Amino acid sequence: MKLNIFSRLSGLLLLAGLTSFVMTSCEKDTDGSPQVAPGNPVAKAFAPDSAAGGSTVTLTGSGLGDIRTIVFEKQNIPAGFQPTLNTDNAIIFRIPTEALGGRQKVTFTNSAGRSVSVDFKVLAYATVSDVSNYDFTKGGEITLTGNNLDDVSSVAFADSVKGISDAATIVSKSQKQLVVKMPASTLTRGTLTIINGTGRTRTKQEFVNMDMAYKVFTDAYGTGFQDASWGDASVVSTKEFVTGSSSIAKTFQKGNWHLIGFANWSASVPYSADYTYVTGWIKGASADYSLYLTTDASKGGFGGFDDKNKINVKAGVWNYFKLKISDIDFWAPGKTLSQVGFRIQGPDKQDETFYFDDILLVK
Repeated sequence: MKLNIFSRLSGLLLLAGLTSFVMTSCEKDTDGSPQVAPGNPVAKAFAPDSAAGGSTVTLTGSGLGDIRTIVFEKQNIPAGFQPTLNTDNAIIFRIPTEALGGRQKVTFTNSAGRSVSVDFKVLAYATVSDVSNYDFTKGGEITLTGNNLDDVSSVAFADSVKGISDAATIVSKSQKQLVVKMPASTLTRGTLTIINGTGRTRTKQEFVNMDMAYKVFTDAYGTGFQDASWGDASVVSTKEFVTGSSSIAKTFQKGNWHLIGFANWSASVPYSADYTYVTGWIKGASADYSLYLTTDASKGGFGGFDDKNKINVKAGVWNYFKLKISDIDFWAPGKTLSQVGFRIQGPDKQDETFYFDDILLVK
C-alpha cells in the first residue's frame, strides 16, 4: 500500500513539473521592455529642451512604443537608451557625449520602421584640455586641444577684472583642435574667451604675454643678462626650443652639483611687489630630476636647495613651471635681483643635459 501511494505521488509531481515546463516554454521571450506595439510616433515636447552631452532627456508624445533607434542629425550620432524605461507616451534617453553642438534634428525610429524627427539644441560649450604653449608674442600661434571647437566664431585674450579684451585671429579649427594667432596686448597675462554656437566660455589655462614680461632668457639673453653658470658654461642651442628658434642648454656633470646661472651685473632689477610669477620651460634629461630655483635676492642666498623652490622635471619632455613669487624664497623686499639660477643635487650616474626656454618675470 505504501509503495502504491509513493508511486501516485511521484506521478503527480512529474505531471506538475511537465505542466510548468510547457507553460514556461510558451511564454514570449522579452528584453524587459513594456509590451507596447509600435505605433505612429508623434512628438510633443522635450524635457529639458536643451542639454549637454551625458545629460538625461525625456521625450513625451504618443505612439512612442517600441522605439529602437535614436539618432542625432549632425554626423548621425546614435544615442543610448534603456528600452525598459519606454512607454507609449514617453521615452528617456541620454545625450551622447560625442554629439555636436547646436540645434539639430533627433530622429526616433520604432521596430516597424516608423519615425519622427524633433528639433533639439545640444549644448556643447568649447572646452580646452591642453595647449601648445602658455607664452606668446604678438602674432605668435597657439594650438588649443579640446572639444566642440569646430564652430568657434571668436577668441579673445582677456581679463574680465581689468575689462580688457583683445581679439585673436582664428587660423584653423576642427572639433578637437583650434589654432589661433595671438594679438598685441597691454595685458601681462590673461585667459582666452571663446564663443561658439552654444555660447561663451573661458579657458582655465592662463597665458603670459611675453611682450609685457621681464625677460631673463627667451631666444637670447634678456637685456643685461649673461651666462654665470657653475662648472661648464651654458650655450644657446637651436636644437631644442618651445617658442622662437632657440633655447639655452646646460650640461650638469656627474657628481658635481652644477648650476645654470643667469646674471645681470650691469642693471640689477630693483624689488617690486608687482612681480607675481616666475615662469619658464625646462626640457628634462635621461631620467626624472629635481632642479632648485635660486636667486641672490632670496633670504637663503644664491645656490641653496629650498624645498619651496623645487621644480620636478620629467625626463625627455618640456616641463612648464609657474611659481608664485610670494610662495617661494625668490625675492626678499628691498633686495635687488642680479642672479637667477637652477641647481641640481647630483647627477650621480652620468652627465645630464637640460634645456631652458622663456624664463620670465611676470606681473
